Amino acid sequence: MYIATCQLTLHDNLFYASREMGRLYETERYLHNYGLSYALGLTLGLAPHYFNASQVPTYREDLSGLAQGGIYVTPARPLEYSFVFNTFKLGDPAYYSLTERGTRNAVVYGRAKELAVGSRFEFHILSNAALKLPRWLRLGKWMSKAELRVLREGEYAAQKPRESVVLAAPLNPLDYQPAHLLAYDIVHIPPVSLLINAATEQPCYNVGASGKDDKNALYLPAEMSYFGAEVGQ
Repeated sequence: MYIATCQLTLHDNLFYASREMGRLYETERYLHNYGLSYALGLTLGLAPHYFNASQVPTYREDLSGLAQGGIYVTPARPLEYSFVFNTFKLGDPAYYSLTERGTRNAVVYGRAKELAVGSRFEFHILSNAALKLPRWLRLGKWMSKAELRVLREGEYAAQKPRESVVLAAPLNPLDYQPAHLLAYDIVHIPPVSLLINAATEQPCYNVGASGKDDKNALYLPAEMSYFGAEVGQ
């Protein structure tokens, strides 16, 4: 398997509504692999979605082509991050807030918790062959600018570890069987919660800097693919 270990650095504040608590809209520190897959769309064969006639997502239809082509993008874990708060005026549409309309002409404000400029993330792209990757991506609700840098890339063979190992990347439970994991923590994030600190004894790729030194080991599970957890169910 050809694997590229990538680093993403934010050049704009990044916002997407992971949680909505009243008028506070909070961004999670992990980046979902669906969003990253769309952001890499020009290279990976997905048409960029600048306009949607319908607000119904089509993840399965859009990502099935990548799965058939042997391409998979993992969720991204934070390497270094900070948050900023921005206050904005809420409009009239009801989906912004369930607050009843007041009788006086008062401005209603909301607050967005965003990932700040300079935050860095790491993710991995698995494919059958090397891919030409863009240097710049657009992410999130505001199409924020982020710089992509490939740290390492090459061919890797999956091997069964001698003992249980903790995986380096967050996992999408629709893309990898949670039954293959010994333990994990859950990060609640739409559209699918992610699994972090996952431990497994199943075959893995070691994509660390040395590839052999246990101190620098970074393990990724083998057999990840979009909606791959549904196979055999």
